Formats: sequence, C-alpha cells, structure tokens
Amino acid sequence: MDDAVPETPAVAEDEPAPDPGYDPASPAPLNVPRTPTGDAGVDAALDRLGDADHLATDGHVEVYEDVHRGLRDALTALDARPGPPVPPSQHGPRS
Repeated sequence: MDDAVPETPAVAEDEPAPDPGYDPASPAPLNVPRTPTGDAGVDAALDRLGDADHLATDGHVEVYEDVHRGLRDALTALDARPGPPVPPSQHGPRS
C-alpha cells in the first residue's frame, strides 16, 4: 500500500490565475431578452424580473410574486375599461 500524497498539479506559467473573487455559486444574471409589449404596466412588470438576476434563489419568490401581481393588475385593468358603445337596436324597444 502506498501512502504517498499525490502532488498538486502546477499551474502553467502562461495560464492566468483563477479570479479569487469568482464564486460559481453566487447569483449571476440570466440575460434573458425581454421584448417590449407596448403596454407600460406590463413592460414595467417584466423589467422587474431583471431584479432577480442579482438575488440568491430564496429572494426570487418576492420578485416573482411582485411581477405576478403587476401582470394580474394589468389584466384586471383591461376588464375595467369601457368598451365601445353598443349601437341601439333598429327595431325599437320590445314589448
């Protein structure tokens, strides 16, 4: 049985040293493109998704719930807008 400790491979002189500040487990932007919809409320809610890029996973829920609330409000506002007036009947009132 060989109890020798294997040597750590040497870093080649022409290879850059790893960035000591790099943490592969830290949050990183997803850089998912968002196409504007033309609706200011919807666009603002979708832009808010970018806030999750710099948060740890446990912080995403708050952002997603906020975006969901904004999108739900935008849809509700569509129902609240009055539509075009209904044309009057040409046959007069029914008796």
